[in-house]
Formats: sequence, C-alpha cells, structure tokens
Amino acid sequence: MEPSFSYWERTAFIVHADVIVIGSGLVGLSAALHLKKQQPNLKVLVLERGFLPSGASTKNAGFACFGTVSEQISTINQSSEEEAMSLVAYKWRGLQRLRENLGDNNIEYYQHGGHELFFQDETDVAKNCINQIDHLNKLLQQAIGKPDIYAVANAKIADFGFKNVSQIIYNPYEGQLHTGKMMHTLLYKVYDAGVLVLNNCAIERIEHEENYIVLHTSQGDFKTNKVILATNAFANQLYPELRVIPGRGQVLVTKPIAGLKLKGTYHFNEGYYYFRNIDNRVLFGGGRNLDYKAEETWDFGHTDTVKQKLINYLHEIILPGRNPEIDYWWSGIMGFGDEITPIVKQVQPNIFCAVRCNGMGVAMGSLVGEEVAELSLNT
Repeated sequence: MEPSFSYWERTAFIVHADVIVIGSGLVGLSAALHLKKQQPNLKVLVLERGFLPSGASTKNAGFACFGTVSEQISTINQSSEEEAMSLVAYKWRGLQRLRENLGDNNIEYYQHGGHELFFQDETDVAKNCINQIDHLNKLLQQAIGKPDIYAVANAKIADFGFKNVSQIIYNPYEGQLHTGKMMHTLLYKVYDAGVLVLNNCAIERIEHEENYIVLHTSQGDFKTNKVILATNAFANQLYPELRVIPGRGQVLVTKPIAGLKLKGTYHFNEGYYYFRNIDNRVLFGGGRNLDYKAEETWDFGHTDTVKQKLINYLHEIILPGRNPEIDYWWSGIMGFGDEITPIVKQVQPNIFCAVRCNGMGVAMGSLVGEEVAELSLNT
C-alpha cells in the first residue's frame, strides 16, 4: 500500500526535484554537493535505501591510498603503464579533493605512510617488486609529482614486532582517515548547501513519463528531471547491463592494545589484506580472494573461512604473543569490474551513473561524483 503523505510532507519533502541522486555514499553526496556549487538554485534530492549509506562508504577501512608496488604491477599487467599511471593520478587528485572539501581535522586524516609486507615464503614476489621500485618511482613521479614514493624499509619489521615478515616496502605519501567522520562531515556540507537527504527509501523501479522521470520507491513516487545512480556495487539491481560485480570486504577491530607499535597503513598479498591503527586498536580486513564467488554477494555478513584466516593472521603475524581480543566485526560491499576505471556515463535519457570504484572509493569517490554531476549538467 502506498504511504499516505500529509499536505505538508508533499509540499516540503515530496517535491518535483531537478535532480535525484540515488545513493548517499561518498560518490552520491559528492555529486549532490557539486551540483549545488555549480547551480545553487537546483532542487537536488538524495534518496538512500539504508538507515546509513548502504555499501562501503561508512564501512570501509579508511585507507587514503593509491596502490602498493604489487598492486601497480598487477594493474600494469592488466592494462598498460599509461592507463595504470592515469589511474594513480586520478586517485591522487581524488584524495586531495576529498581533503580540500572536508578538511584534514574533520576527517582525522593522518599521513603516517603505507607499508607493503612480504612473508618469508614470498622471496620471489618480494624480489620482483623490489626490482621494479626505481622504474615505478619514475613513472609515479610523472603521474603525481612526488619523488621516491617507494623504498625498502626492512628496519621497520623489528620496530613493529611482526613475525614471519621478511621485507617491507614503505610509501610516505599514504594516509589514513576516519571513515565515519568523513561521511558525517560530507553529509553536513550537503545539508548546508540545501540538499535534502531521505533515508530508508529503496528504489523499486524507474520509469520515463512524458516530461519527467518517476522513481517508484518503498516510500511512494518521486518526480524528477534527471537521475544520478550512485549505488556502486548495487548498480545492476536497477540496470543489469551495467557490469559491476559486488565484492564483500570483511573487517574486524580489536579492543584497545596497550603499547601498540603500529602506526600507518599496511597491506599484504597484493592488497587483499590490509590493516591499520585506530584509537590504540588494530583494524584488519580482507580475505575476499579466499573464495571470490562466496564474496560476490550483496549480502552483508561473514564467512567462517575469512573470519578464521583474519584471526590467524592477527595472532600469528601482526600481533604475535599479544593475544588481542576482537571488539567489532562488520562487512562492506564494494563494486568491481573487469576494467580498472569507474563507469561514469548516461545509461538512459537523463539517467546517469557513477559506479564501479574497484575498492578504491575513498580515493576516487569525490572526483567520480563531480564527474557525473558535470555530465548531468551538460547533457
């Protein structure tokens, strides 16, 4: 049964919007903010099916990163040096835009650097990565204008107290942030710009009428001139032709640990595992590669396989002998695809999408949102 809205609700909330953005994550809110900056008189409405943003915007690990050495090598092998460096430049610019838009203090951004770890049985992998550091540093200097991005830093192994780690490659330009405060700050900027955000409003279908578009939702119908779809991993629930594959990331956070030595962000196994410090705790996530098919899901939750692997690594590699207790478990859904770049395009007349951030939404989301906003304004 369709909800019954009062006169007041219909005239103040259920308006005929100029643009409706579907999804209140980083991409969707960045798009809404950019629309209002460019055209302050636009009526912009954001519809979100969750109580908080669904997907990964408030559930990611808070890494402000642009790729480890092994990830760069993998991306180059998948595409080309030119495309890989173009992507690095895009992530770098996206991170700078995020910081510029929201302010480092508001999002608890710290640039403690990033570390790629190699285990004792990964001698060949480590050697291959180390051999390519000089070449990658030259490529990345051209891409982001920073010298000496990657360097071997094995002295840090003992400092951090890791076990079974034989090599570390350090990147001083990698940062970390508080994902919740990032989205909180962005949400208030969007409110301040005059954008209305309505939660618990799931889109059931989208139809073109004669002069406008109707969004049929769980809370009733909304009319608009243009739509921006910013639902990332969930995009093909509405448009199956969009090639976006969901990928669940499972994450834990320990209870506070006295004398924690970790500071910064850490990756291993080509970035499939990642951990960092937060409030004297360790946040640790990953393991999607243990069973890709099981993690290609829109369902939040956990699997025993991944949970056990994360617990083992936490006790045996990251905090050996410390017996850390786990305080939080959660999962987020990311959007992946065969190509390395996001999909920003018109999918139907006056309906635009900005999806498939390939697990790098924090780095790319601000620019992807602005890009789709510009596309909608100029089409």
